[in-house]
This record gives sequence, C-alpha cells and structure tokens, in this order.
Amino acid sequence: MKPKTLAAFYDACAPGPESAVGVLPPPDMGQGVGHFNVFPLADLRGAPPMTFTRRDYHKITLCRGRSQVEYADQAPHVGTTTLLLVSPRVPYRWLPLTENFAGYSCLFDDAFLLPARTGVVLAELPIFQPGAYPVWEVTEADCAALEAIFQKMMHELRSGYAYKHDLLRTYLWELIHLVQKLQPAPTPLATHSAAERVATQFTELLEQQFPRQSPQPPLRLRTATDYADQLAVHVNHLNRVLKETTGHTTTALISRRLAQEAKLLLKQTAWSISEIADSLGFADVAHFCTFFKRHAGQTPGDFRHLAVFGV
Repeated sequence: MKPKTLAAFYDACAPGPESAVGVLPPPDMGQGVGHFNVFPLADLRGAPPMTFTRRDYHKITLCRGRSQVEYADQAPHVGTTTLLLVSPRVPYRWLPLTENFAGYSCLFDDAFLLPARTGVVLAELPIFQPGAYPVWEVTEADCAALEAIFQKMMHELRSGYAYKHDLLRTYLWELIHLVQKLQPAPTPLATHSAAERVATQFTELLEQQFPRQSPQPPLRLRTATDYADQLAVHVNHLNRVLKETTGHTTTALISRRLAQEAKLLLKQTAWSISEIADSLGFADVAHFCTFFKRHAGQTPGDFRHLAVFGV
C-alpha cells in the first residue's frame, strides 16, 4: 500500500459545507520550496478518524487532551499531553479520546528542508532512527515551550514577509531540536569503533529494504550471508559484531524486522498472505505461517482478523 499523500490529507480535512473548521494547504507555497503547514488541532474537530497507514510527509504534533497513538507494531500509547513525531517510514494513527482536544500540528516534506544548510541530516537524528518510538508525555513547562514555537510558525506562515519560508525553516529546526532534547531516552550517537560502524551499516542496510510498497520484487537481502556479502565481511564476523553491540544474532535481528513488517502488511494492506510471504522472501506460504506464528503467537490469518476488528 502506498503512503497517504498530502493531497489526500487535505481532501479528508477540508472544511465542509456545514462547517468552516478544517485544514487548507497554504496558498503561497511556491514550487521548489517544498511543503510546510502548521495549524491548531482544533481545526481537525469533525474530520473523519485517521486510518492506520504511512504518510509521505513528516508530522510533529502536540496534543492537550486524552488521546491514543498507534505506532508501527508497538502497543498503543494513551496520554493527556502527548508529543508525537512521525516520518514516512512508519505507519501510525492518532485518535483523540475527548472532544475538547487542543494543541498544534505541523506537516513538512523532505524538500522543504533541502534549502537549509545547517549540516544536520534529518534521518541521522536519534529520533528518526529505525526502532525509535517518538511518542511520549511532556511536562507543562515543556508543553509551553513547544507551543511558543508552534505559535511563532503560525504567525509567520500568515505573514507577508518575503523571506518567511527561510524563517519557517529556522523555526522548524528549532522545534525539531527541542523535540530531540525532550526525548526521554535518546539513542546514543554512534561511536567510531569498527564494530559499531559495521553494526550501524547493517542496520541501515536492513532498513533500506522497508517499507514494502508492493509484493514484487521480493526482498533483495534475506539471510545473514546476504548481508555479510553486501558489507564485505565474513558472516561469522558480522554475527560476532552484532552480538557484541546489540545482544542479538544477525538472524535474530533480520527475523525480528521481518516479523514487524509482516504485522504491518497484514494490518494495513489487502495483500493476500501468499503475496506477503513472497514479498518478504519466503519460499512458500507454509514456511511464512510457521515463522509468523513463532514470532507473533498466532497465525497470519488470525492476526489479520483480530487487527481488522480491533480486538
């Protein structure tokens, strides 16, 4: 399933004939600037419930009021003052649990940050790393600091300042760095040891194969030997390095990521179980079903049925 586009977001959240509340795209975002928008969450009241899927844009949301966030294959997060950061890599859904929710949200794509020359690469920040779970509760003081940046962005977006998009990029980076600082347990930055470099390269190579956009072609790299060959190291060396740095074997890490992707595909696509098995590189459906049951404790069919009915 392809990620949900910005156009689809605006179609779903546009003001209706009976209400002026809604979200519209900025009218003056010219070509080559990329896309950026910021709005109060109150503008989403009355919009249809979110679907659990990937988006092809980034979003940072601060929500006051009880809400639930479903993110990847993690257990749902329920909180009252929630900070959520999502990227195109992972599917999610935000569900308000009260009618009086408030806060702010900003949307942006990779192109919007390309003109910036900060030296910081968005995908290299810990909160954007594979396995990060960027949804958590924030204190009242931190909430106020975040709201101040959102309000600056809203004011500037509506202004007639000729260089406002450059200023908005500055505010957006300020917000991203504040979110990074507030992360409860930031992932340590990679060191320069040879072992950790190999481990980092393995993780990047593994994540490059996901998310799966179509059943074919199947995964290019499937086994520990495939990854070792790609990294130009012996499979025993790769296994030893990963065991030292992560506590898990190469095969275990590959299997865990395959199981995670299988759950996401079963939940968010209409692909048949056979197509999912082929996409993930399994020789046959029986092998995939045995693998999935070992990792998830139930068959793919049972998992999909329970996910559809929200059990």
